Amino acid sequence: MSTITTTTPPRSAPSGLALRAGARVLLRQHRAALQIAGALALAGIVVLVGFALRAAQVAETFAADPCSAANVGLECSQPVRNYLDSMSQFSTVLGYGGLALIVLPGLIAAFVAGPMIAREFESGTYRVSWTQSVSPAHWFVAKLAVPAVVLLAGVSVLTGVYAWSRSQSSTEYPVNWYERPVFGALGTMPVAYALLGLALGALTGLLIHRTVPAMAVAVLATGAVAVTLTTVRSALWPLRTAINTASAGNGVDADSWVLGTGRITADGSRLPMETCWQRPHAEEVRCLADHHVTGFWVDHHPASHFWPLQLVETGIVLVLAAAAVALAFRVLRRRHA
Repeated sequence: MSTITTTTPPRSAPSGLALRAGARVLLRQHRAALQIAGALALAGIVVLVGFALRAAQVAETFAADPCSAANVGLECSQPVRNYLDSMSQFSTVLGYGGLALIVLPGLIAAFVAGPMIAREFESGTYRVSWTQSVSPAHWFVAKLAVPAVVLLAGVSVLTGVYAWSRSQSSTEYPVNWYERPVFGALGTMPVAYALLGLALGALTGLLIHRTVPAMAVAVLATGAVAVTLTTVRSALWPLRTAINTASAGNGVDADSWVLGTGRITADGSRLPMETCWQRPHAEEVRCLADHHVTGFWVDHHPASHFWPLQLVETGIVLVLAAAAVALAFRVLRRRHA
């Protein structure tokens, strides 16, 4: 007499338990990387805060001194030089700090694409998770959710520290809001680009199951988006045009992002700034009169355009990140349903 046995397939764990389990596994797997990233972030914060406090102290001491950067006597040459050297050094540190924040999304994309996702497919360890009552979707959600939370918290802190440090910079060596490393390190953009790096890294890891190629493609994709948006950034919000009759700089605030300037005629036509350039005064006056030049035009973004430009670019980046995540889930379903 034979005995018929039936095998019941393992039931999937509840979603909450599966996600928590996946998160714990992910944190254990990449504990060393998280510790290194945390140590580097802490070191960056210490450097920024330290230089900012030192710059503030130097500026306060110099303000109380009878010497000034405008009027430098023989007895003031060394104090003025020390002050300017300190401010220049702090401005350089802020530049490097901003550069580190705009490079960060590429590093995030490389890590997510390679060690976090592609390596599991390359080594086959993903099967262990999927055979322990964890569905591919829950596995992938955990891969996204844990770093997303870490990035939202960590990058927000770094951005806040950078913004505070920048507020301590001097007018002699200003760190202008529209400079590429600075603009990309302020406001909402660092978090948006970090999430984009996460999304593109996850998508690349699912498409390319080899660690090193996935890392390279993820970095290139993230960099391509950043470079493209940086190139068109000035067009993301309407420019203002200042027209004046005295000089090309009149009518524009010192902290404005100037994007173009030239001469303007009586009928509103624009001419290059080089029109009638480098001529004797009498010839220049005659040349300008012949061209009916009445003044100058200046296309610029005032400082009040900082947030509109930030929010428009942030929205574009978040839409791209959401599209990358949606495409990643589609790839996961088609290949591993």
